[in-house]
Amino acid sequence: MSLSEIIRAAALLRSGKLVAFPTETVYGLGADATNADAVRSIFAAKGRPSTNPLICHVADIATAKRCVRQWPEAAQMLADTFWPGPLTIVVPKTDEIVPEVTAGLDTVGLRAPDHSLTLQLLRVFDGPLAGPSANRSNRVSPTTAQHVREELGDSLDMILDGGTCAVGIESTVLDLSGARAMILRPGGVSREQIESVIGAVDVTGGVIASAATAQKSPGQYPRHYAPRSPAYRFDSSSASRLPEGACVLTLSNDPKEYAKRFYAKLRELDRELPSAIYIEMPPDDPQWLAVRDRIIRATQPLA
Repeated sequence: MSLSEIIRAAALLRSGKLVAFPTETVYGLGADATNADAVRSIFAAKGRPSTNPLICHVADIATAKRCVRQWPEAAQMLADTFWPGPLTIVVPKTDEIVPEVTAGLDTVGLRAPDHSLTLQLLRVFDGPLAGPSANRSNRVSPTTAQHVREELGDSLDMILDGGTCAVGIESTVLDLSGARAMILRPGGVSREQIESVIGAVDVTGGVIASAATAQKSPGQYPRHYAPRSPAYRFDSSSASRLPEGACVLTLSNDPKEYAKRFYAKLRELDRELPSAIYIEMPPDDPQWLAVRDRIIRATQPLA
């Protein structure tokens, strides 16, 4: 990707246009987070409810601090350790971030993505980019530029192709705006990694079932990250109950490698329009937490 294309993408963003960009997690659908009309275009393109907030991407800690009223010591320690990387930090925002980004709440989720192309874009743009996953709302997240083209191509002004995403699962979202740090969405940085830096954190135990309720983090609805085909989850003890010839996504022994390929494989199976997709559940271990979260939200239990 040439510098001239990055400069063009930044110019489009400044003019209120939509640009898809790669990250290490999934591809994002970018708009100027200080431009309400541009942000509304994201919601229109995705068919996303306005109560579901958008994560903002920044080039570095200095840019993040321009967008917030408070930058706790814990935020500094975590950003020093994990940025650029798959950790989103929720803190009180300034008015620079328009309320459309945050579902009207006074907090914003910020992260610096670990992708050289997008970091260069963010430096040229010199501001926060709202950037949810570049797919239709509640559908499978894209991990290649082709996934974005297939789903949203006509809605976008430009797609920056940065290859296949290296992590493949969305970022961890950590809320630092309350009395105690809380993981709102598991992702590419584990609870254990976070606790090694700032001490004990909580993990939210529920989901928000109504689109009428504003959220602090994306990924909270019971149904999310889902294929078009009906999808069911099963464990090894119930594998014998699967229909003969079923379309099945089985486990691998490597959680990181499985996460990297999960969405792409799910899209591949879904493209065949099977009567149903059956996904094997991983063990209830910390290393599988983010994948388990995505599978649970994408499926129903096997009856």
